[in-house]
Amino acid sequence: MKLFTRSQINRDYVIAKVDRVPFSQKFGYGLGTFPDMWGHWLYPTIAFQIFGLFLHVPYWQIGVAVILNRVFDAISDPFFGWLSDNTRSRWGRRRPFMLVGSVLAAIGLPFLLAVSPGWGSTNIFGIEISNYFWFMLASSAIYLPMVSCFNMPYVSLGNELTPDYHERTSVFSFKNTVQKFPEVGLFMFGRFFSTGAWIGAENSNVVERVKQLLFTVPTGWHKAFDGSVTGVFERLKLLFTLPDAWQTAPDGTAPNMLLGAQTYLVLCGVVVLVVGLTCTFLVRERYYDKLVATKHDKVSIRETLWQTLQCRPFRIQLCMQLAFNIGLSMVGTLGYVATLAYVCRGNNSEANFWNSWMGLANMPLGFLGIPVYAIISRYFGKRQSLGAVLWFGIAVFIGTWWLYTPEVLWLQMFASGFIAFVGAGYWTLMGSVGADVMDYDELESGRRREGSFAACGSWINKFGMAVGAGFGFFLLEWIGFDSKIAIQTPHTIFMIRFLLAAIPIIGLIVALFALARFPLTQEKMAEIRAQLEARRGKV
Repeated sequence: MKLFTRSQINRDYVIAKVDRVPFSQKFGYGLGTFPDMWGHWLYPTIAFQIFGLFLHVPYWQIGVAVILNRVFDAISDPFFGWLSDNTRSRWGRRRPFMLVGSVLAAIGLPFLLAVSPGWGSTNIFGIEISNYFWFMLASSAIYLPMVSCFNMPYVSLGNELTPDYHERTSVFSFKNTVQKFPEVGLFMFGRFFSTGAWIGAENSNVVERVKQLLFTVPTGWHKAFDGSVTGVFERLKLLFTLPDAWQTAPDGTAPNMLLGAQTYLVLCGVVVLVVGLTCTFLVRERYYDKLVATKHDKVSIRETLWQTLQCRPFRIQLCMQLAFNIGLSMVGTLGYVATLAYVCRGNNSEANFWNSWMGLANMPLGFLGIPVYAIISRYFGKRQSLGAVLWFGIAVFIGTWWLYTPEVLWLQMFASGFIAFVGAGYWTLMGSVGADVMDYDELESGRRREGSFAACGSWINKFGMAVGAGFGFFLLEWIGFDSKIAIQTPHTIFMIRFLLAAIPIIGLIVALFALARFPLTQEKMAEIRAQLEARRGKV
């Protein structure tokens, strides 16, 4: 595959005014990334830092719980994708589910950490199983369908916003620009609960905490550290009114990480509610009135899922996503462990401090990656731009061997930033490619089945990420990582650094081979659109 060959169609291409998506809809669609990012991708961080480091759940059990999350998604994602495809209402077929799902996802998020210390374990066939493990399974089984209720119609809607080849890339560029903000929230999670404000914090009466939040003004930042302030809401007020309260907890202290994390999820839930509802009311279902509302034939869920896998471009796309996600999802686990065990030499508070800065480093380079790869796509095509993404990703992960170093701590910020540069380009282009696959399927099947494709594609994405994240926990057990000690063995440190680089590189190489077989070029999509509009008119 030639990476950069500019054709005549790229030089002369102009997006028609009728195909352009208004700014308000692009912005609204971008806001939908908050429920997705925090509803799905915050959980591996919760699992490692709270259930692993704080509550000392064995890592192999955390790995099993993270992987089994995808079993629940395997049920709820296809169900809501199929249901939204077959729904007909005066408000459309996607937005009613997004409305309900955003409310449920916001309310349910804090309950992922509705635990307290000292739950103990259960002995099953001579194996000690932490009781937190059973809670992780049960809470995920209840919560993930709530997220699917929003996310499947939301992802489906992205494929329906415009029929234009390049405007689709613009829509997903905007989406991924907004997504940088909830991504920072993933990194700030550990920073939030490891500050000195949570030293000596207790799970006191909720009514009293509300009173403290509304009516009590702290008299000095030192109260956050001397144990006289115990209410979670008063400590929260300290964090937002006194910069010193954000200082990392001193060595030898033990901040109440669980209480801080629970408070963080409550705040995230409030944000999810606001942005989820805003997204629902700003977006529009362009294809619904002309192509969907008048068709009442229903397709069984089994038939729908089977038919999506018959689509060859979709199968190739799934292969790329699976290879990419399995490799890069380990960065969340192994990357943090590299920071904790190698760069910061076992200092958890310092590791969370640098992890938060790595999240901020995501912002500028992640923002930069979106227009860079969008421009490459605009002039050379989506396949060529995706190829550039994957090759640069390989170079970045080779570089992690030198960028993670205890000699120059701030270099790891460039590792995180360059990974964000790769991810921003990849997800922008992959979303746009997915919309092209929908048109190919409509030409072949005569139906618009975005929900079914979104469900299948989302499950493969999450399966790959869960396998990567879950397998990362098994790898920690295998290489001898021990969360109860600060200094790991030289063998453990070497394996953390080696696996952090090697596993993503293997995934990226597999994705490159799949990309070389992807058939939907810009010229091919122009032919497909002409045939579709000749058959059913313009939308």
